[in-house]
Amino acid sequence: MSTYLTTIGLIMGIGLIGIGVDRLYRGFASKNPQLGPFRDSDNGCGCCSAKGSCAEGACDKS
Repeated sequence: MSTYLTTIGLIMGIGLIGIGVDRLYRGFASKNPQLGPFRDSDNGCGCCSAKGSCAEGACDKS
């Protein structure tokens, strides 16, 4: 019975930690929009990390 309760407690704890991390990330992302994946780019190329080479197909993953 104690193993069962310990397992339930661990699962709930891991879930609550995940929710806490998600809330921290959302708060950080709202305060620092320039650091997120949806940030605006100066040169119009924001699809990938190839900032200097935004030619046709430079951001393709294939």
